[in-house]
Amino acid sequence: MSLKTLLGSFRLGARSALAALAAAGIAIGLSVASTPAFADAGFQRWVQQFRSTAAQSGISGSTFDRAFQGVTAPDPEVLERARYQPEFVAPVWDYFDNRVNDNSVGVGRQMLRQHDRLLGQIEQRLGVDRHILLAIWSMESNYGEVLKNDRVMRNVVRSLSTLAYADERRQRFGRQQLIAALKILERGDIDVRHLTGSWAGAMGHTQFIPTSYQEWAVDFDGDGRRDIWNSIPDALASAANLLRANGWRSGHAWGYEVRLPEGRKFPAGTMSLAEWQRIGVVRTNGQGYPRPNDRAELKVLDGREGPAFLVLHNFNMLKRYNNADRYALAVGLLADQIAGQGQLARDWNRPFTRLSFNETQELQQHLLTRGYYDGNIDGKIGPASRDAIKAFQSRMGMQADGHPSKEVLTRIRGQ
Repeated sequence: MSLKTLLGSFRLGARSALAALAAAGIAIGLSVASTPAFADAGFQRWVQQFRSTAAQSGISGSTFDRAFQGVTAPDPEVLERARYQPEFVAPVWDYFDNRVNDNSVGVGRQMLRQHDRLLGQIEQRLGVDRHILLAIWSMESNYGEVLKNDRVMRNVVRSLSTLAYADERRQRFGRQQLIAALKILERGDIDVRHLTGSWAGAMGHTQFIPTSYQEWAVDFDGDGRRDIWNSIPDALASAANLLRANGWRSGHAWGYEVRLPEGRKFPAGTMSLAEWQRIGVVRTNGQGYPRPNDRAELKVLDGREGPAFLVLHNFNMLKRYNNADRYALAVGLLADQIAGQGQLARDWNRPFTRLSFNETQELQQHLLTRGYYDGNIDGKIGPASRDAIKAFQSRMGMQADGHPSKEVLTRIRGQ
């Protein structure tokens, strides 16, 4: 989903906007450190004018002054992010390789053991499967690791006031989110110094925008504050509360990987699982459908030669978090693997031999050492990694496709 689509969807209101920006920090944002705020007279006049708007919304003068202390100019890098429209649309295998891999599964299982009691309490009170919550946590903030990096976290008040003041397309979004952020400070859930998030204002372990926070965040640890930045119980329970409030069905699956019969066309829309089974669409593990009357829709994201899925009601609830089939499917697949259900029976149509997470990090390290790459050694292949691979391939006389393949790793090991 493009940034324009993400932020534009806010026009539909806070509830619909959840799908757009609850997870935007990981997908598009938390990667550039905040820059110093040099004085800007026009911006400071706007801040003083906005003070009355905030007061009409119940924000005290003392809260407003604390929030804007030291915020004297827009953040130019927020505007750069807002203007940025990536030209590269990740192929389906690239999207899933970066999100559902041996590292995200392994850390998820570690977190499953570490937070077993907490996850059980959330399941009991809110009815959302623990593995789903862990997968969302992974997708949104890499199990909280992003929040530990002070270099990449931004001042939410400055980010949102920048959008409200200087970005014509997102002024309404920025103003509404800024008011909601100030209400968080007014209530005392977090202090100004720790009110951090993505350039677009997505916050905490579960990457809620302020209006989504106001609607769904909960105080699960009982300390009187809804702290999705520092309290894992609050963050995971807030994600569960969001899903529950939007219609999550406790104890139901999100969907199933299926095998398609050869040479048959399939109807659009939903049918019962029993009807899908009658026309030969069966589970790849050979098991039956637990609730044959449940309605399901066929999703084939990579053509008939790739994996196929019948997705159910809970799949659409995951899209309330981020309105994209890829996102919901990645959460479901990662949750299944954390739960021990194994990998896909049919892999994506990847035009090369896939590397493990550790091998991908090794490839990035080789590229860094040889001067092709200057990014993070994070096991994720983004534009900088692809450009570095292409440069190496070109120098070696290989096809410069930018794929992180076994062939590239073998070749660079020999250099």
